[in-house]
Amino acid sequence: MTAVMHVAVWTPVCRFDDLLPERGVAALIGPDQVAVFRLHDGGLRAIGNRDPVSGAHVLSRGVVGTRAGRPVVASPMHKQAYDLDTGSCLDADARVPVFPVRIRDGVVEVGSP
Repeated sequence: MTAVMHVAVWTPVCRFDDLLPERGVAALIGPDQVAVFRLHDGGLRAIGNRDPVSGAHVLSRGVVGTRAGRPVVASPMHKQAYDLDTGSCLDADARVPVFPVRIRDGVVEVGSP
């Protein structure tokens, strides 16, 4: 049996310096709306932009913070918190996809999931 290796396709989103700490931006990666966040420590996270509770594409506009030491974003619709590392909702039975994200030559790139 041969292992199949998935190679991410990277899409440039914006320059790292254009992202404000503790803020998100929305980007279209193929057919997916993605919310990209720059954390206070300079780390990057990317999750699906669609809030599964409300159905609105608004997570990039949410409030970024921490809960129990984990980076989260609170949906601007109903305030459910989503873990930016796992995509799990901490307040409801819901989940958003998590996307790989990196900086290359000062440009933020998001990979296919």
